[in-house]
Order: sequence, then structure tokens, then C-alpha cells
Amino acid sequence: MEITSRVIMFLLLPINLAVAQNTSREDAKELHVGVILDLGSIVGKMARTSISLAMEDFYAVHQNYSTKLVLHTRDSMRDDVRAASQVISLLENYNVEAIIGPQRSSQAIFISKLGNKGHVPVISFTATNPALASGSLPYFVRATLSDSAQVNCIASIVKAYGWRKVVTVYEDTDYGRGIIRYLVDVLQEVDARVPYQSMIPLTATNEQITLELYKLMAMQTTVFVVHMSFTLASLVFIKAKEVGMMNKGYAWILTDGVTNLIESLNPSVLESLNGAIGVQVYVPKSKDLDDFTMRWNMRFQIDNPTNIPSKLSIFGLWSYDTIWAVAQAAEKVGLTNATFRKPGVTRNSTSLETLETSSNGPELLQAILQNRFKGLGGNFDLSDRQLQISTFRIINVVGKGWREIGFWTAQNGISQQLNKTTPATTFPGSAWDLHPVIWPGESIEVPRGYEIPVSGKKLRVGVCTSGYPEFMKVGKDHITGATKASGFSVDVFEETVKRLPYALPYEYVIFSTTDDSSSEDYNDFVYQVYLKIFDIVIGDITIRYNRTFYVDFTLPYTETGIAMVVPVRDSINKNTWIFLKPLAPGMWFGSAVFFIYTGVVVLILEFLGNNENIRGTIPRQLGIMIFFSIFEGKELVQRFLSRIVLIVWLVFLMVLTSSYTASLTSMLTVQQLQPTVTDVHELLKSGECVGHHRGSYVKGLLEELGFDRSKIKSYDSPDDFHKALSLGSNNGGIAALVHEVPYIKLFLANHCKGYTMVGPIYEAAGFGYALAKGNPLLGDISKAILNVTGGDTMIQLEKKWIGDQNNCQNAGPLTGSSTLTFANFRGLFILTGVASTSSLLIAFIIHFYKKRHNLTKMPDHKDQPEESGTNDKNSEPQEGSQGGTVEQNEQRAGREENGQLEEQASLELVSDTNSQTSIGMPKQPNNGSIVIFRGERTTGLQVELV
Repeated sequence: MEITSRVIMFLLLPINLAVAQNTSREDAKELHVGVILDLGSIVGKMARTSISLAMEDFYAVHQNYSTKLVLHTRDSMRDDVRAASQVISLLENYNVEAIIGPQRSSQAIFISKLGNKGHVPVISFTATNPALASGSLPYFVRATLSDSAQVNCIASIVKAYGWRKVVTVYEDTDYGRGIIRYLVDVLQEVDARVPYQSMIPLTATNEQITLELYKLMAMQTTVFVVHMSFTLASLVFIKAKEVGMMNKGYAWILTDGVTNLIESLNPSVLESLNGAIGVQVYVPKSKDLDDFTMRWNMRFQIDNPTNIPSKLSIFGLWSYDTIWAVAQAAEKVGLTNATFRKPGVTRNSTSLETLETSSNGPELLQAILQNRFKGLGGNFDLSDRQLQISTFRIINVVGKGWREIGFWTAQNGISQQLNKTTPATTFPGSAWDLHPVIWPGESIEVPRGYEIPVSGKKLRVGVCTSGYPEFMKVGKDHITGATKASGFSVDVFEETVKRLPYALPYEYVIFSTTDDSSSEDYNDFVYQVYLKIFDIVIGDITIRYNRTFYVDFTLPYTETGIAMVVPVRDSINKNTWIFLKPLAPGMWFGSAVFFIYTGVVVLILEFLGNNENIRGTIPRQLGIMIFFSIFEGKELVQRFLSRIVLIVWLVFLMVLTSSYTASLTSMLTVQQLQPTVTDVHELLKSGECVGHHRGSYVKGLLEELGFDRSKIKSYDSPDDFHKALSLGSNNGGIAALVHEVPYIKLFLANHCKGYTMVGPIYEAAGFGYALAKGNPLLGDISKAILNVTGGDTMIQLEKKWIGDQNNCQNAGPLTGSSTLTFANFRGLFILTGVASTSSLLIAFIIHFYKKRHNLTKMPDHKDQPEESGTNDKNSEPQEGSQGGTVEQNEQRAGREENGQLEEQASLELVSDTNSQTSIGMPKQPNNGSIVIFRGERTTGLQVELV
């Protein structure tokens, strides 16, 4: 019952609104507005229904309106000239002050110029060509999105699935061509290339479309971006399904020109789109939108009774909101001063020259641009002369419908949920950020984007003979005439192709050079890929920065870096002063300094502790100091702090001694591993000559390091290197050979005895294969190279072509000598220094503290009575007197100064009050003394006990 009443209400609503309009205010000013639509198209029909509902809804809500829009709808019949003619007619006959439409971008360009001439705003809700945003069309307002708004979303999808090549398919109109420049630029930012652009005319026949699709099938790229009207797209996809391009392995991306109207497509067309993904403008859901959709569906069936029912699209919502924007602007501006001024014309002037200029146009335009409200299609804001919507829905066509797989926003990129708040970069996201996609052929496997056609041409692999035949050597088969290639680089490439997840047919093509060993010729060799003469070039090609400007390199398949080959030292054990070589000069000096410093610290510590063993002449003290630095004499060292210093020092000596012994042993027994030069800067300082392979870029590197050109010598073969190194720099040869590590390993495999490798001294990227920029094979080949280099295959190939490096003890890289430096023992030096210095500071603090404490406790005898110290029974010994009276302390001090006191003893004080005699009793009577004093300062008697 409730549904029936709602239906009756919707049926009666147009009648009520019509009655309301008939009883409208008679004093309302009329604003004439022209509407240019293609009424034969589905978009035109949708817009006509939405516009009529918008007029009814606006004036039903704003019953106290002061202006009234009067619409003059004209059919352009898909013809640009007719559309312009209709606009001129409206301007001349009705003095329209605004034009809504037209639908096509090609129509909008000329009509916008008419709007400029007559100062009449032109508001289009379907013209999406980015070129219409030009500043030369100030009266054109786009109540829709520019096509350029969706290119970042498309690029994010391409990046998420890792596609490196994309073919664009678009219609040959202003609408179709307008997006291509923006799309190509943004795809390049995500490392994707557009090798081909397929342009299809609107008038193309089925045969022409089929022929173009077969051309696309012959290409290796299987990812296509389609930008065209849904009418032409329907024909293209029906034919694409017929020729087999909607099968497994293909990927199709649709722009919003098709997906915004996808629910209005014929079911047979929708079925041919199965597996495609598309970009669609996102419209937030609301109750008002649901109510309007129900009303619109009923009105559309009434307006188009013979048409197949269509569903409301975003274009219908934008046309509805456009009417509200113009009506609100008219209410704000009013028409009290509206006038039209005729230009001064001659008798033979054309109708274009006689167009009147609206005085109300500029103010009406500003009111439209400043009007902001929440419409059915979302926020309606034309302040930038076009809508600004940054949210797109990504859909997947499945069966006879579509499903949502994710969203894209300018802030967060692609995501499964719209409310994702994590900030991201311009093209963030991956395939995991979207729901699973059912691809063409009902496949759930992501298309690779690159396929080798079975009937296509073979991959042209460029090869040339290297200066090192072990890496690559080419020739012709005398019987078949086919190109043959062999060598380490060739075997690695063939093993790599075997590990690709698909078959890759290829053929070798020889590249001839004047000098195969020249790096300049290798630059030309690589450049052939850029010229599309070769699809890929292989060999001992160094990955260099200047070459990356026109080709892409795979991951390196060899070791990286530039190193030196130098002769090894021989008969080092014949050196008389070899015992000094284990420690560097800085190490010897540092050890001596700490040796002296530790002795001085121990001497000071024992001096502050009143150690009698350190007293004497300066030579004796120096001898004791040296003695302390080496040995821990129990009878000499008495203080605890001194023992701590000596323990740390002995640990240092033990480590240093063991290291010295090991280093000296190595020098005496392993002399063949010692290079004559360990640093390239040593060659610079000594002015030695260095060699390199002729034509190699290493020569420029040596000049950059500072070598004089006269000291740089070029050689052609490994035998030349061997002769030059054998002669030495002083005899017309070289002191070191600077070369790339792979070549050095090959040289040492053949000339192992007497040479070794030092370095690398300079970073280099190693050898790789070069492909054209954006070639999708790059990623697959690089992954396969990792598979080869990470297994036993690479070891076997190196043994086959380079030799077994384990048989040569000098083959390993050496970066320095076995001399011990100060830096090797920096930690021990710091530990020793901290221990000695800390102990010394603690001893000084204790010494000065005791000295100050004793001075503050010493009594003043001038102010005391003469017998105050003898008459008091309860008198106690003075502080700092070592347990006796003041007289006893003074007597003991006198004997110490004369060298008579041999042992200090603690005495017990016995006082006799009647005789005023003080007797000092020793704690040990068998080895002590008794000292008797009479009076306060009388001569004492000393009795020694046996």
C-alpha cells in the first residue's frame, strides 16, 4: 500500500508543479537561456529529463522568486555547424543571456567564442576536452570534469600492476585527442611508455576497426587504454571479442567516457567488455539522490516511451545541478538593468557582426562562478571555471554488470576503502590495494602486459667480437650462413632466456666495428638499440651513466668495480730491519709515548704515597720509572692505584706483543701475498706509470684521479700487460695495471704467478645487457639473471671461460698490507690513557684533601698555656700527630729528616700527671724504642729494646 501511494505521489508531482508554475508571480523577470543538446543521443535524452525536473524542483522550493528561467532547447543533431547555427539564432531572436551545453567538445570551442563576443556565459556539463580550459575563453564554464583529471588514476593502475608499455586507443575527435598528451606525460612518470597510439575515426566501418585490431594483435604490448564515446567503444569491443583480444593475457582500461554510461550499454556490448577495468566518477550516496533517481526513472520513461529504459548517470546529475546554479545566479543578479547593445555595423555585415552584447553577462558569470552548494552529484563548485572532483571509483566489468574493486583519490592514491587516511605520494599503491580482478578470459592471473606473438618476428640480439674472446666471439657458419656467438657473456644470456617464464625466440645479428676493443665503438654498439636496429645487445658491456640516457640495462651479471693488478713483493725476509715493519711508524711512536707516560704516572703515584724506594738521584728515579713501566715489582709498588695502572698497561703490552709476533710471522712466511702497491694514491705520489686497456674508459678515470698523460700507457692484450708489469715503471713498463674486475680475473687466471689484485679502487656497475627504454622484457630478464648468478650455473660458466680462481692464490683482492697502525689499537690506547690519567687525578685529589685537612686541625702553640698539654688527664692526641703528643711528633719529624727513622711504629701514650713525664711505648717491644721527655720541651732519652 505504501509503495502504491508513493507511485501516485510521483505521478501527481509533475501536475502539481505545473499548476504551481501557472500560478507563478506575474512580476517575475524572465531570463532567457539557450539549451543545446544532441537529443538523439542517450546523454541528450538524460539531460532533457534532468533539466525539466530541475526547473520544477527549483521554483517549487523558491516560490518567492524574482526571476524566471525561460529555456529554449535546440537539437544539434550531432552536427557542429548546426549547433553553432542554433546558438546564433538564439542570440539574435531571443537575446539569451546564458547557454547550457553543447554536449560535444568540438561544438563547445566555437560556441564559447560566440559567448565571448556576446558576453554570454556558456556552461557545458559534458565537454571534457582539456583544451577548453584556455584563458582565451573567459565566458566558458565547465560544469564537469576535465579529461586530464583522470590520467593520474589511470597511471596509478598501470604502476600498480607493473605494466611498462601501454597502447592508447582513442577516437579521432577533439574529445578523443584532448587527453592523449596528458596521458602520455603521466605514464612516463611511472616508467611506462606508449609505443603506439591507435586512432579510430567516428565513421570507421567494421572492416576498418577489425583491420586496426589485427594490427594491435601483431604488437607485443597487451595493455590498452580506451578513450572514446560509448557508441564507438561498443563497436570496438564487439570486434575485439571476435578477433580474440578479450582472451587471457590482455588488459583493457576504460576512461570515464564509457564507464560513466556503462549501465546504459546494450547487454551484448556489456558482455564483450567482460574483464575490462575502468575509471568512473564517484558520486556519494544520499537520500536526496535516491529519491531523485526514482522520480527521474519514471519521468524518463514518460519522455522516451519507445526507448530501452536507461539508468541515471553522472551527466544527468550535472545537468540538474547546472540549472540550479544558473537559476540561483539569476536570483542574485536580477534583471532590472538588463540591456543589449548593438555594435556599429555596415550595410553588408554578416549576422555574426550584428550580435548584440549583454550588459548583464559579466555579472551573471561572476555569480555562477561564486555559487557553491551541495548538489545531487556532490559538491558543485565552479570557482575555477570547472568542477574539482578528486575521487574516482575503479570498477571491473563482470558478467552483465560491474563490481567495485577500489578507489583513487589525489591524496591517497588507489585503495580498497575510500576512507583511507594514510598520506601517500603521487602514484602510490600496488595490486594488493585493489580487490581481485577477473581479467579477460575469466582469468585471475594479472596480465604480464607483454607477449611474444607466435607468428611475430624473432628478437634481434646484437653481438660483436670482444677484445677478450673469452667473453664473446662471433662468426658466420660457412654452411648455413647463420651468425654464431660464443663466450661467457653469450652462455649467461642463453641460460637467462631458458629461465624466462615464456618462450623467447631470438636470433644473433653481427655488429661490425673498426676496433672491437674500443669503448667508443661499444657506445655505438649500444646506440643501435636506441635506433631500433637491435632489440637487445649482449656482451661485456659496462653499465655506464652516459649510456643510460638512451637505453635501459639489466642487472649486472659480473662482479663490479675497477681494481689494480700489481706485482707481489719477493724476498721480504732478507730485509735487515724487517723486525720494525710489523708496526707502522705512528704505532712505534705512540707506544713509546705511552711507555714514558705510564712510567711517569706510576712514579708520581708512588711519590705521593711516600714510597722510600723512589727517593734518590734523577738517574735512579728514571731507572725506577722504566722498571715500573715493564714489571710489577711487589717491593717497589705499594699504592693500589699504581697497581691498577700497571695491570691495564700489562694487558696492552700483552696484546701488542702477540699482534707484533703474528704480523712478523706473516711477513716472514707469506710474502707472496704482499703487493708492491696497496693504494692508487701511492702511484700518484711516486710518479709511477700505470697501464690500461686501449680504448677503455679507464683512461679518462685515471686522468680524473690526477695522473699525468705521460704516465698513462695503453696496451692491447693480456700478454702486453704481462710484459709491461714485468719490466716495471723504471724500465719502460708500468707499476700497475688498472682494469675492470672481470678482466682482471681473466688475466690472473692466465698469469697467476707474481701478480695480485688490489682493490677495487673505484666503483663500477659491472657488465649487463642493453634494451630499449621501457622494454617490458627488462624486468623478466633481470630476474632471470639473478636466478643464474645465484646458483651453481654461474660458477661452472666461470670455470669454463675464465678459469678456476681457487688454483691461484694471488687471485683474491688485497686492500692493504699487514702493517699494524695506530688506528688498529686505538681502543687499547684510549683504555690505557684513561686508566693512567684517572688514577693520577684521584691521587692528586686525595693528596690535596689530606694536606688541607691536616692544616685545619693543627693547634696554635702561641695562644695555649705552657702546661695545658700535661695537666689535663682527659687530653687526647692531636690530629695528624700519628698517635703521640706534639713533642713526640716534632722529635720524630726531626729524626726523619736526618734519615734515622727506619720503621714507623704506632705508639701508645702513657701520661704521669705528677712528674709531667710522657713515655711513648711501642706496640711491639722486641723491635721498638722508648722515648722519655721531661717537661714540655726537654731533651729526651731514647732506649732501644733488643
